[in-house]
Amino acid sequence: MDSAAPYLTDRSNDTAAGQVLGLVSGLVDAAGWLYNHWYLLALAMAVCWGVGELVVRRLAVRASAERMALELVSNRHFDPSLEEIFRRGVQLARASTAMPWWAPRRTKAVQIRLRADGSSPLRYRIEGPAGGQRLLSITPFGPDVTVNRARPIADETRTHTVRAEFILRGKPTAPLREVPLTPDPLQPLIDAVSDLRAELGDLAEIRLDIQRAPKWALRARRIQLMSAARRAERREAQRAARWLRQDASGIEDSLTWQLQQLLSDKPAAGASRRLVMPPVPRRVEPTEALGKLTDDDHLVRVQLLVMCASNTEGRAQARLAQLQAALDVFGGRSRWAMRGWRLGPWRIGADHWPTKRGFERRWNLGHCQPPRANWVRLEELTGLLKPPTMHCRLPVLAGDLPTFEFGDSELLLQGIYRGPDGRERLVATYAEETLFEVGVGKAGGGKTERALAQAIGWAHAGGGLLFVDPHRDSWPRATTFLAHQALMRRIALVDLNGLGADPRVSSWNPLGMHHQQTGHEVVEAITDAYASALAWDDATAPRAITILTAALVVLVAVNEAACQAGRPEDQATIFHVRALLTDTAFRKAALAAVADRLDEETRSWWQVVFPTLPPDAFAVVLNPIARLAANPITRAFLGQPVGVYNIRAAMDSRMVVWVCPGGNGPTDRLVTALLARDLLRAVRSRRDTPEAKRVPFRAYFDELITLTGAAPETIAAMFEDFRKYRCQVHGMTQLLARLPSPVRLSLVQNASTLATTAGSKSAIAPITAEWGDNPSPDRVATMERFEHYVSMNVHGRRVGPVQLRGPHLDAVFAAQARPRQVPTLEHAALANARALPLNQLTDRAAEQIGRVTAFLAERPPAGTTSVPLAKEEYE
Repeated sequence: MDSAAPYLTDRSNDTAAGQVLGLVSGLVDAAGWLYNHWYLLALAMAVCWGVGELVVRRLAVRASAERMALELVSNRHFDPSLEEIFRRGVQLARASTAMPWWAPRRTKAVQIRLRADGSSPLRYRIEGPAGGQRLLSITPFGPDVTVNRARPIADETRTHTVRAEFILRGKPTAPLREVPLTPDPLQPLIDAVSDLRAELGDLAEIRLDIQRAPKWALRARRIQLMSAARRAERREAQRAARWLRQDASGIEDSLTWQLQQLLSDKPAAGASRRLVMPPVPRRVEPTEALGKLTDDDHLVRVQLLVMCASNTEGRAQARLAQLQAALDVFGGRSRWAMRGWRLGPWRIGADHWPTKRGFERRWNLGHCQPPRANWVRLEELTGLLKPPTMHCRLPVLAGDLPTFEFGDSELLLQGIYRGPDGRERLVATYAEETLFEVGVGKAGGGKTERALAQAIGWAHAGGGLLFVDPHRDSWPRATTFLAHQALMRRIALVDLNGLGADPRVSSWNPLGMHHQQTGHEVVEAITDAYASALAWDDATAPRAITILTAALVVLVAVNEAACQAGRPEDQATIFHVRALLTDTAFRKAALAAVADRLDEETRSWWQVVFPTLPPDAFAVVLNPIARLAANPITRAFLGQPVGVYNIRAAMDSRMVVWVCPGGNGPTDRLVTALLARDLLRAVRSRRDTPEAKRVPFRAYFDELITLTGAAPETIAAMFEDFRKYRCQVHGMTQLLARLPSPVRLSLVQNASTLATTAGSKSAIAPITAEWGDNPSPDRVATMERFEHYVSMNVHGRRVGPVQLRGPHLDAVFAAQARPRQVPTLEHAALANARALPLNQLTDRAAEQIGRVTAFLAERPPAGTTSVPLAKEEYE
């Protein structure tokens, strides 16, 4: 038994050795077979990869269908801090993982879309997982940014499209350049798309995908970078050792070294070459080798895709080059570079096989598959993590400010805008939104020229307007461009300047009732006009207001009786106030004829109060009337029984009425006050018409300082009330500070459009203060002539202030100029106003007192009660 044990042991060892050899032989045979049939292994691997990729893609498409989109709109006061932007970046990174567990990593990303297609300078959208909507809807930017749920964007197919993917080049561990927030880091991108033309189909879009990277990918990247750094350090040490040995050998072989050996005391035979110690490779520090990849905090991977399109050849390529230059602003030791290869004049990139299909899949589905080099920290993306701020200069596109088209009644001309590309276009606002407009600037700066261009364009579009110019300079300037046959029947001129040897004057009876006005409104309008022009109020001149009101009530009743009797030519005028107060016979006849038309309080005043008034109490009322009567122009204009001027009828019939009061003296101010108050009464009377049927009407007031000096409260009320009745007011003035406080406050508060030309800083400051001193008064004060800064309302939001060049009539409306038809227009304008020779109207006004007296004498007494009418009758 003992002798058999070694035999069994040797036999088992041989069996084990045979098994090992058989296993090795089988492995060798299998390796040989695989080597000979390598294509089968490759095919199996390809099939596995294809099946896996197909499954991943199907899951990715399913996950992409559950994405949401938000659009962020910032206001003009948006000025975020670095901390607010950083917090937004943390939100984006966190929201990128709000996907189902089965979603592939390529779908776990949040996308920032910067898009320019002509509808706005730059639309800022956030797209990401639907589960991240709650997190992304509440931003740290506060109320200065509005977050709206966005709908999918459907793009039309453009003829020419270029695509590009950008990757980080340079030192992979170095950060991008730290771009300051002032000016806005988005400014280069906005400048690159500022000359985009929607009518040519231009489109530019940048998509930045942010994805939280997996830990294993970050560790692998760190290992790769550390290995590369160590290899680089070893190469550097070897290079240094090699140069050191070469330097040592060169020194020992030199003549100088040999002479030193000969002259030294030591024997040359014992000399030996010096020992050279090679430098040891320096220890690689992780912080130095890894750079921004050292820490895990706030480290993300990004994918930057760009697409530009146009229907015009070459514009898309040029746009891509502009965007590439704009992205260079973010470059430092690391920079954004276009991915691809360049072969001479050709570039192979995202527009070519084999990468084009993958680009389009990522673009259409929102998948994020960034290159391995695209690692950034959130601090590097601060310029792209927020919408445009207040420090960003936005271009004005056609979608922001429409282009003016001659004859379009929906548009109101504002000026000439010069785009970033040097193209100029006439811009406009929507007439429905332009309620009140204020133009400020020094004399000759172009504010009246701009108002004239606007009024002429509105008239040609079929709109009605009233242009009040105390100096009359606007009328001869406008006639050349209004002298069209289609307009002549709608234009009327009321000129109180009395120019020429035989001037022709229109007529207006403020007391006339032949236009079916409401009696008490007429009395109130005239009384308020007097009080405004003469600075009366209930504290300083209560008796004068009472006397004038009582007199007007009687004369209006007389005119109502005349019109009802079919004798409007026998109506009284404002000059008959003097006869009513001082002529006993006329007063007695008037009161007797209309006693039944007066209320009990008015009759009581004439019976009880009037006889107690001293004669000098009437002077304050009669003095302004005497001044009106002394001027032949105003006597002829206001002294006609059946006046032609009817601003309410002009509104409803879309008339173009030019009124030139004649100056700014006391008499002119009183006439202006009467006209202004009558306009206020006429506009308010439109409440008898349904709002939808009220015809839009525009009133242009040149030289507001002159007009408001006569009727400050009336002008202020216009800026407060006219919007309700579809009547818009445009005012021009040299100095806003010289306007009465009620007018200035109402005007600035309700203005839809604010405009200013150059001027002194003190005069401009009130307007620039409304814009937050952006632009500053210093900048506005140094503008060229005819340049304007204008802020406007378009689609319910403010646009501007934008620098515009005022439209010059000779250039803008050159095609509408009809200088040869000007005499015909002037004749037609006077005929429409039924202007007659001054002498004829003066004679008729002088005879009117007789006609009214005769009419009153023919009227039967309305009552039999005896009424004492003067102090003499008491005696």
